[in-house]
Amino acid sequence: MHPIRTAILSFGMSGRVFHAPFIALDPAFELVGFWERTTNNSLEFYPTVTIYRSLEDVLNDASIDLVIVNTPTYTHYEYTKKVLLAGKHAVVEKCFTSTTEEAIELHQIAIEKNVQLSVFQNRRWDSDFKTVKRLIKENWLGNIVEAEIHFDRFKEELSPKLHKETPGPGAGTLYDLGPHLIDQALCLFGMPDSVFADIRITRPGSLVDDYFEILLYYKTIRVRLKSGYQVREAVPSYVIHGNKGSFLKSRGDIQEIELVANKKPGNKEWGTEPIEEQGLLHTEMNGQIIRGKVPTMQGNYADYYSAVAIAINTQTAMPVTAQDGINILQIIEAAFKSNQQKAVIDL
Repeated sequence: MHPIRTAILSFGMSGRVFHAPFIALDPAFELVGFWERTTNNSLEFYPTVTIYRSLEDVLNDASIDLVIVNTPTYTHYEYTKKVLLAGKHAVVEKCFTSTTEEAIELHQIAIEKNVQLSVFQNRRWDSDFKTVKRLIKENWLGNIVEAEIHFDRFKEELSPKLHKETPGPGAGTLYDLGPHLIDQALCLFGMPDSVFADIRITRPGSLVDDYFEILLYYKTIRVRLKSGYQVREAVPSYVIHGNKGSFLKSRGDIQEIELVANKKPGNKEWGTEPIEEQGLLHTEMNGQIIRGKVPTMQGNYADYYSAVAIAINTQTAMPVTAQDGINILQIIEAAFKSNQQKAVIDL
């Protein structure tokens, strides 16, 4: 079975940090090239790759099996549609598209063309989230009644990436960080019954939302998702309460920090959090009260691409499906509707 020949549509932070290192590491893939319109920056890191000057050049290369669509969100629908119609598999960065309607159409095209389509939700493979998921699965907290997930920053200055700060399809924090939080909530608890949201602008000069609080209603659970840019002192990123106990955990995964510093994945220590970031578990098991720190699982984004390779080679489900991306967009759109109407929106 030949390696999956892969092209990446951008060599910005996303391509350099989150995609290329793991594709280059995995023998199931062959990193063929990048779409760079005018520069050759990828050659500094990957000297033997091909530089494509247009999307058409990528699509016309019959040897390419898989295309990573990691361009700005407002381009995802147009570019991914062209990739799928060219008969190539696609991995699409979050947010999947700008609208649910676009996402559903791409899903249908992938089915009709018999190609694989996945959304890149790498935070499922964060060390902190993997630990939370394990504790819930192993019933350390009992029946979950309340959960809160944060992705906060302290940063007033606007992003130099104009597409992130210019009002339009896919712009704003809810489309940027929201998919991470929503996806993790759906992984843990499934689709909610209804949604309530408060979405605001807090930074001076900002034209797009940079704060949101979303409340997901389930029959027996309430899940709160929050993100803001005015949080100097971090609160726990995960607060999970059940009828047996509670777990509090920081956002401690170190993979992004190390990738930005050009550290290479693949060593046995990869994705290992500092001990001081361990979460606090306070619960009861077999009649005994337990209160103490919990060792954090290792994170590894490489596991996402390993699963992508298996899905392509065996024609089985992708690790993050197009339907997963559709579900996230349904909640984002319900959140904007809720904020506008100041009402709970049923799904």
